[in-house]
Amino acid sequence: MKTQFAKHVSLKGSEKSAPDAKKVAGIDKKELVNVTLKLRVAEALPDLLNPSVYEKFKPLSHDEFEKRYGSSENDIKIVSDFAHHAGLSIVRIEKNKRSMELRGTVDQMEGAFQVSLANFKQEDGLVFRGRKGEIKIPAELDGIVEGVFGLDNRPIATPKFKVRKAPKSKVAPKSASSSAYYPTDISKLYNFPQNASGKNQCIAIIELGGGYRTADISAYFSKLKLNKPKVVAVSVDGAHNTPGKPDGPDGEVMLDIEVAAGIAPDATVVVYFAGNNNKAFLDAIGAAIHDKTHNPSVISISWGSAEGNAGGWTASSLTAFNQAFQAASVLGITVCAAAGDNGSNDNVDDGQVHVDFPASSPYVVACGGTLLSSNNGAVTSEVVWHEADGGATGGGVSDVFGLPSYQNGVKVDKSINTGKPGRGVPDIAADADPNSGYIIQVDGKVMQIGGTSAVAPMMAGLLALINEKLGKKVGFIHPKLYSNPNVFRDITQGNNITTSTNKGYTAHDSWDACSGNGVPDGTKLLAVL
Repeated sequence: MKTQFAKHVSLKGSEKSAPDAKKVAGIDKKELVNVTLKLRVAEALPDLLNPSVYEKFKPLSHDEFEKRYGSSENDIKIVSDFAHHAGLSIVRIEKNKRSMELRGTVDQMEGAFQVSLANFKQEDGLVFRGRKGEIKIPAELDGIVEGVFGLDNRPIATPKFKVRKAPKSKVAPKSASSSAYYPTDISKLYNFPQNASGKNQCIAIIELGGGYRTADISAYFSKLKLNKPKVVAVSVDGAHNTPGKPDGPDGEVMLDIEVAAGIAPDATVVVYFAGNNNKAFLDAIGAAIHDKTHNPSVISISWGSAEGNAGGWTASSLTAFNQAFQAASVLGITVCAAAGDNGSNDNVDDGQVHVDFPASSPYVVACGGTLLSSNNGAVTSEVVWHEADGGATGGGVSDVFGLPSYQNGVKVDKSINTGKPGRGVPDIAADADPNSGYIIQVDGKVMQIGGTSAVAPMMAGLLALINEKLGKKVGFIHPKLYSNPNVFRDITQGNNITTSTNKGYTAHDSWDACSGNGVPDGTKLLAVL
């Protein structure tokens, strides 16, 4: 009689390179490990990148989505049988997310997935679990399980914020602006709807570290003469709101909260705290997308890394994240993500150009950055953010995702790396240079912070205002962004070239890989949506 689950096959897209860290001798084989398995869809999700599908599509409710696009009972049973066979416990089954979480010891996981796990130590002292090569799964799961996340828990992303540094001399650098802005200032400069406040809306924010202090939020909104917003912390995979230092992840958390709520003060802001690894990041995004309790209409993500192996992503993880963003679009949720703060190299020193993920997903509104100058409540100049120290807006052409149909009407350069067409990043841009940054209160300190991290929650706040005005979720907005260029103020000066080989992108008329379509006029965007 054939032995069940005896033969293993390679899990497509699971190959991972060895960690760039020192291997630490010994790993506790009895240490408990949780993994998330992503299962295939029972029915293919609507392809909203297809114009004919998009034109007829109406967002689904959470219940409709689960019924049509969740995992099948038969697939869940087969994976459950495998878990029992391997001695793994089932932590949870989530049909709507096509997700099953399993728990077992390091020894059991190594046997179940034919991997060798080891501990590694980074220069900063962080110890994590890593692996290299492919994951293998029983032949019975081939085609059913599309990804296994959590065996390797190395850090996957960095926050995209930058604190303004005081000039070393009394003479400010020529590129610097003496301006600093509250979110309410930006709202007026960019002509956001002023007779809306985000009432009855929910903004989701994903955080992979740090935390907030309620006292800071109270003091900040008191200064703005606004009601203190409702901020809710949600724990994902055991992570919590854990404030620490202002120049650490707390700066990211407070920038996200205070910008989003500064734009839409009556919206509920729900912060999903997760660990900084592939599994936790994906679980946090899934938690926000499928949250029936808070029902967010827009998600802001200010964490990411260079797409592909350069940033630590496997092919299966990129697919799983992209499918999650597609699911968000089907549910009418708009996802906004920071395009990166290190220009065309995206913090990878190999001489090549890179774009940041998740901003490079075709289902995500990629948010680039500018240097803003204003006088008497009016914009006087706005150029691509690029500081002398290398801080610059991310942007470029994806080497993973093809050119989406909504970008057919604009001239997207071919990839400098491959010469092939691809998804162009970013879609929009706004103030991000720390020299014209945002006044933020963090851990009792008032700081001036920039980065494309500021643009994602700013855009999320604007969309909350628009959703309130329209009485519905605008959802997947890319086709309308690209078919209405009059909504944007074009940014035509500057570049994001930061590679050692002088490769990168320069701003020009219309869409470009530094500022996208430009800076959105909030009231005009409301009109077209």
